[in-house]
Amino acid sequence: MMLPPLPPVRDLLPHSGAMVLLDRVVSADDDNLCAEVRIHASSMLATGEGVGAWVGIEYMAQAIAAHAGWKALRRDEAVKVGFLLGSRKYQAAVPYFVPGSVLHVQVHRVLQGENGLGAFDCRIDAAAAGQGAPALATATVTVFQPDNVNQFLEDGKAG
Repeated sequence: MMLPPLPPVRDLLPHSGAMVLLDRVVSADDDNLCAEVRIHASSMLATGEGVGAWVGIEYMAQAIAAHAGWKALRRDEAVKVGFLLGSRKYQAAVPYFVPGSVLHVQVHRVLQGENGLGAFDCRIDAAAAGQGAPALATATVTVFQPDNVNQFLEDGKAG
């Protein structure tokens, strides 16, 4: 079965403007998404050395949001807001992502409940790195996407 072309990342995220940190979606399927990030010295998150590796958790969260958005658009549904609940064992092999580098942010859905809770194994690699190269960062990220975000924010009820 041929899948439709991948939409621009801005169409998949509930973010806008400078808050969209991903540049494009490289690939997507029901359980996986790979996004690309180009590191620029002019990034609002950059210091003299580059973008701190701690920003990797936001790259991962946005890739997960893009996955949810991609799935929503395939069902002809609106892209919804979700919440990053936390991460388990975020590990970065580098202190900074160096300007000029291109990163691949890969997310794999390992758990998705009917209640909107999900968990994703995430990995950031240098796009030019070959198969089997060590990851620049890894984590398991837990997310939540309630059916009705406004109701959830008002009274804490997910449904």
